[in-house]
Amino acid sequence: MNQISPMAFVHPEAKLGNNNIIGPFCFIDRNVVIGNNNNLMNSVTIHTGARIGDNNEFFPGASISTKPQDLKYNGEDTLCEIGNNNSIRENVTISRGTASKGTTKVGSNCLLMENMHVAHDCVLGNGLIIGNSTKLAGEVTIDDCAIISGSVLCHQFCNIGGYVMIQGGCRFSLDIPPYITAGKEPTRYCGLNLVGLRRRGFSNETIDIIHNAYRIIYASGILKEGLKEARTKYPDSKEVEYICSFFEKSKRGVIR
Repeated sequence: MNQISPMAFVHPEAKLGNNNIIGPFCFIDRNVVIGNNNNLMNSVTIHTGARIGDNNEFFPGASISTKPQDLKYNGEDTLCEIGNNNSIRENVTISRGTASKGTTKVGSNCLLMENMHVAHDCVLGNGLIIGNSTKLAGEVTIDDCAIISGSVLCHQFCNIGGYVMIQGGCRFSLDIPPYITAGKEPTRYCGLNLVGLRRRGFSNETIDIIHNAYRIIYASGILKEGLKEARTKYPDSKEVEYICSFFEKSKRGVIR
């Protein structure tokens, strides 16, 4: 049984699961699917194309599946998918996709803090923490368990690796590789995210391997040779393989 405020609007074509709370002044458009046990506090807007899982909380002013801020968007039917157990705080805006990818995706167990923006066709992983007023431009990809501090500006098409910590106020147009701390101006490699890795259960041995791999890669005059050396030295490390593959797949280049 859903609890829908009489001061909320739910389009008759929207599909709601069970035990959802829809607060006053919420607006739920057509072509919206919402799962179970979600809490929409007052003044939350869910636009067409939203696909929302279970156990999410949306704070006042959140606007989900908004029209993309992309001049190439021509009104095509696209989606905004949000997983489970997310906390989406006040005034967060998440755009739906464009014809480029068709879908903007947010994983599960994420905390998106007040006033941050997720643009069209972004793909966000699981377990993310993204700080107040951070802005992600179109088609940004973020892997699992990344932490992005407040007031960060991320250029379109950037990739951010898993388990990173990006310091507050950074702005960047290059990819951020996994397991590291990124900061300063211009944004660059500032060592490993030691606190985050230990909190996530990485052993000291694994952390040492990751550290040595980065030392090899960044010390190499030719990136390809550094990646080859790191793989040769640690052939059985899935973390080193993830790092090397991230560098090889980068189209924008990786911070140094």
